[in-house]
Amino acid sequence: MKIPHKLTIINDPIYGFITIPKGLIFDLIQHNYFQRLRRISQMGMSYLVYPGAHHTRFHHAIGCLHIMQKALEKLQQKGVMVSLQEKEAAMAAILLHDIGHGPFSHAMENSIVEHINHEQIGLLFIEKLNEEFNGSLTLAIKIFKGTYHRPFLHQLVSGQLDMDRTDYLKRDSFYTGMAEGNINTDRILAMLNVKDDQLMVEEKGIYTIEKFLVARRLMYWQVYLHKTSLVAEQVLVRVLMRAKELTNKGVELPASRPLGFFLKKTNAEGKFDDHALEVFAQLDDYDVISAMKSWCDHDDFVLRKLSQIIINRKLPRIKIKKKPFASDFIQEQKEAVKKLLNLSDNEADYFVFTGTITNQAYTLKKEAINILTKKGKVVDVVSASDQLSLKALSKVITKNYICYPKHLI
Repeated sequence: MKIPHKLTIINDPIYGFITIPKGLIFDLIQHNYFQRLRRISQMGMSYLVYPGAHHTRFHHAIGCLHIMQKALEKLQQKGVMVSLQEKEAAMAAILLHDIGHGPFSHAMENSIVEHINHEQIGLLFIEKLNEEFNGSLTLAIKIFKGTYHRPFLHQLVSGQLDMDRTDYLKRDSFYTGMAEGNINTDRILAMLNVKDDQLMVEEKGIYTIEKFLVARRLMYWQVYLHKTSLVAEQVLVRVLMRAKELTNKGVELPASRPLGFFLKKTNAEGKFDDHALEVFAQLDDYDVISAMKSWCDHDDFVLRKLSQIIINRKLPRIKIKKKPFASDFIQEQKEAVKKLLNLSDNEADYFVFTGTITNQAYTLKKEAINILTKKGKVVDVVSASDQLSLKALSKVITKNYICYPKHLI
């Protein structure tokens, strides 16, 4: 006879006490796949800029679960019919929405795990869990994929005003100390409504949504796209790329078994079999940090120096501007590095590189944030707002960057 577990409460610094529902949700949290998120950084390398930003995907997922539960309860209080099955499925979907993230959140999918992103890996994890839990996640998968006939449930999981963004803005603001991102979560949840199974915001909540969108824009420029965070993540990506390049040439690198597996594995078709998924489930930040510490003494100059750059926080210079950098300037930097460090063209590309960043707080082409007026009309938030700034927030801002060594390495 299975003894039911006692009530589980988590003390969260953002929301206070969070009660974990018994049954499926509790069992999912206890699963090894989910517990791995304790060892995956929520904000990648941002802790090199904001020392407090050491929170994990586990923190974030539990927070999302909590506010999803509160959001559904608010909607039920307003007469929106949500069955127990739909409520549990929506909570499971938001709980597992980030389960496919690899070490440092985005670094893996841009380096050694090719042609597949964290959303696709996440869906593979959820489908695997569905088999293990005898089909209990079938409805959650439909909500997660947006194929369920009641769109508002998917919009709460993945939309322009979803529980993911609502939690990470407030949580990341707290852990970085950037007050600009501190949104009023309770007010947002209180203003939600549903019409024709589409998620709405009541008219009196429009200023709260404006604040939400402005906070998102500011957090992207000041935190997520901070130039130091950006250069650190790009160097980390190149550490892993160099490690894979050397491995493919037959060089044996010290690495944990899961990391070593993906250094050797090619994924040209973007397919993950069950074995690859199980190995990925054992991979986390600690594998990468431990490997970089050992690579700091490696014979290969590029791998050694890039690893030292991260471990010792001796980051390259980064310049950001609206216009692309002149090809002559880029080549000049590469030639200087080649000469200084006696590198080949390929090796110099690891130390001098360019790219672009974009910021768009609100996407007009995507499912809109709809405002429900007192007369029952549905209006896009940009049209309903008297703030001209919201139109500006819907524009894609693109900036260019170049990274190169500050001085002699």
